[in-house]
Amino acid sequence: MPSTNMAASSPPGTLELKLTRPEPRNAGGGISRRRVSQQSKVGLFNHACGGRTLRFSLFVVFDERNNAVSMSSQSMLSERIAIAKELIKRAESLSRSRKGGIEGGAKLCSKLKAELKFLQKIEAGKVAIKESHLQSTNLTHLKAIVESAENLEEVVSVLRVFGYTDTLGEKQTLVVDVVANGGHTWVKAIGRKAEALHNIWLGRGQYGDKSIIEQAEDFLQASRQQPVQYSNPHIVFAFYNSVSSPMAEKLRDMGISVRGDIVAVNSLLSHPEEQQLSESEPDDEDEELLQVTRVDRDNVLAHVAFPTEIKVDVCRRVNLDITTLITYVSAMSYGGCHFVFKEKVLTEQAEQERKEQVLPQLEAFMKDKELFACESAVKDFQSILDTLGGPGERERAAMLIKRVTVVPDQPSERALRLVASSKINSRSLTIFGTGDTLKAITMTANSGFVRAANNQGVKFSVFIHQPRALTESKEAFAVPVPKDFHSDSAR
Repeated sequence: MPSTNMAASSPPGTLELKLTRPEPRNAGGGISRRRVSQQSKVGLFNHACGGRTLRFSLFVVFDERNNAVSMSSQSMLSERIAIAKELIKRAESLSRSRKGGIEGGAKLCSKLKAELKFLQKIEAGKVAIKESHLQSTNLTHLKAIVESAENLEEVVSVLRVFGYTDTLGEKQTLVVDVVANGGHTWVKAIGRKAEALHNIWLGRGQYGDKSIIEQAEDFLQASRQQPVQYSNPHIVFAFYNSVSSPMAEKLRDMGISVRGDIVAVNSLLSHPEEQQLSESEPDDEDEELLQVTRVDRDNVLAHVAFPTEIKVDVCRRVNLDITTLITYVSAMSYGGCHFVFKEKVLTEQAEQERKEQVLPQLEAFMKDKELFACESAVKDFQSILDTLGGPGERERAAMLIKRVTVVPDQPSERALRLVASSKINSRSLTIFGTGDTLKAITMTANSGFVRAANNQGVKFSVFIHQPRALTESKEAFAVPVPKDFHSDSAR
């Protein structure tokens, strides 16, 4: 029994107890290690109060389960910190895996580092937190994003924000966790458990929770307004803690691919208090789904990996900008890159060409496609060629133009809405706008125009390459590069 001690210095009517926790004993008299709540009777006390004597018993409850919870939280915390550190390394490696980096890669790393910092504050005792809060940190979602990006090809961005107009005409934004396959695939990574997702869908979530199906509708609405090479991005919902079979089926019916474990749902007997699952009456098609159900995570119906071949309507039309016409016929693109020219910009282009040949890239993209150029582009190209072109460049230009369908200038309405600036002139507007009208991908080295138009909210479908100038007539005044300076890629 705990010891008690009545302090002699206490004021009259005050009872002070000093309690010592008893060691739990087992049947054999030894100390028990079982973590249980213990109730110990301290004793009987008589206390005079107002002329009456009050008799009472004092019991103290010792709960050793708190210690067990603390140890469980500490173990979970250590595990989460280790996961955060590993994810930071993987996210940094992911950003380096693509030349020029991955848009949003720094943002992903920043979010992971913030999560790690928060967990380390908890570990240091600077932040008090419940065990349930540890289980619901952002780490699960961030881990799902990293794993999704690692399993997809041609990842161009993560945590990408897209603007769109909803069905009510209101401006909205949507965060796409991973944009892959050169922009043709949008992925939403979902770390929440199937039970929670299913309950929210059936109206049993917390107020304000948006179901996965509602989020899917937002993705579809946004994707229709963000075409990539004139086709809408394909949407994949990646579930890392399973998804119920009815939800997966609903998503597929909407045209969304599902990745993850698809688990069964068992029907339960309805309880009176669960008869009404939402304020509004369900539609006929959803009435069967809105019965009281329970997700059976142990009954996995299918394991679905990321789709390896996503069907994309490849655009077979190409619109040639003046910069592309010049690059394609330039002597520099045909071996004339081993010179130091009087013009610094030409010397820099020659050095770039020795490191990375541009012509194979152009030919690969143009292969099996229909080539177009507007009248303004061809006219200005011919004028530049007559002034600066050498005989070989003119010959190649004549052969190229024979492969091209020349069309009248016909800039699209959205191109005509662009405000003129140092980067947006009437010639570029006409060329890119005509490609837009033709629903063709414009090949160009004019990245400045593309960025300026994008800043005004007009995103053209483009293939951007490095520029090459007409240099054949300038080779006679240039200094040949010594052979030992030639790169391995020299022709």
